[in-house]
Amino acid sequence: MSETTTSVDSVSFELSPADNPRLANLCGHLDEHIRMMERGFGVEINNRGVKFQIIGHPDKLSDVQDVIFGLYAETAQAVLAPEQVHLAIREVGGADTTGFEAEKEVTIKTKRGLVKARGDNQQEYLRRIMTHDINFGVGPAGTGKTLLTLAAALTQCIEHKRYGEIIMTRVTVPVGEDIGFLPGTEEEKMTPWMGALMDNLEVLNKTDGGDWGRQATNDLLQRWIKIRSLNFMRGRTFLNRFIIIDEAQNLTSKQMKTLITRAGPGTKIVCLGNISQIDTPYLSETTSGLTYVVDHFKNWPHSGHITLLRGERSRLADFASENL
Repeated sequence: MSETTTSVDSVSFELSPADNPRLANLCGHLDEHIRMMERGFGVEINNRGVKFQIIGHPDKLSDVQDVIFGLYAETAQAVLAPEQVHLAIREVGGADTTGFEAEKEVTIKTKRGLVKARGDNQQEYLRRIMTHDINFGVGPAGTGKTLLTLAAALTQCIEHKRYGEIIMTRVTVPVGEDIGFLPGTEEEKMTPWMGALMDNLEVLNKTDGGDWGRQATNDLLQRWIKIRSLNFMRGRTFLNRFIIIDEAQNLTSKQMKTLITRAGPGTKIVCLGNISQIDTPYLSETTSGLTYVVDHFKNWPHSGHITLLRGERSRLADFASENL
């Protein structure tokens, strides 16, 4: 019996001129562009500033280097989009950067009808939610992060019976003045902070059945969705649960670790956030817990990270996100 060995080599180089904004543009949000190149060529890319090292099959090294040099040149004139990176990879013979084989369109059945992802980026996001243990959905407001995640969660709980219930949590950081202490149970205290959840559930479960239909929908949602405060998560273990961590950019690295380590057997976690919209003065894009966990999970094969860029709300919301 003969053994098959895979040849692995490496190449190191430095980008010029050294320019931090251009480097950040090249790498993408939370190194998403670098991860796309790694998937497209089956290599490992490491960098410290403008000094890069590529590790992989010798036949791939020059192609990856050419793509990096070409994209870095483009950063002098424009902000790179994932679509440009994908095209650059494919032009030199790289593989599909989604990391999935071509599959039929992912659709999710709800009371309102079928929920379909808009574009390849959202399709990839839905596929990863369905298959990976932990997922990071990053992007500005209105890109469909919460809607798609809830649709996938309800489908996997109710239709596929893969999880016992959905648990939603987030840190309670006020945007304006603090509204003070709230009365009621844990879930009642958290309800004012879960407006995005309620808005998207109304979209997914809108019914024409009048008051009786709406009540049946509310009963169903109360059965499957639990709202939990971050303050009471320590020491708990969640078995066969679908956990959604909303507004994750406002969490510290220790808080993120506390939440993720609560996952027991059969549990899936999805972290949602907009790294450019941090509401606490004590965190930045580099110190946010969301940035921290994305970086530490980037090489784990059971994690998925997608940056959603296209807004799906309105041209008014898109203009405000880009110009205010």
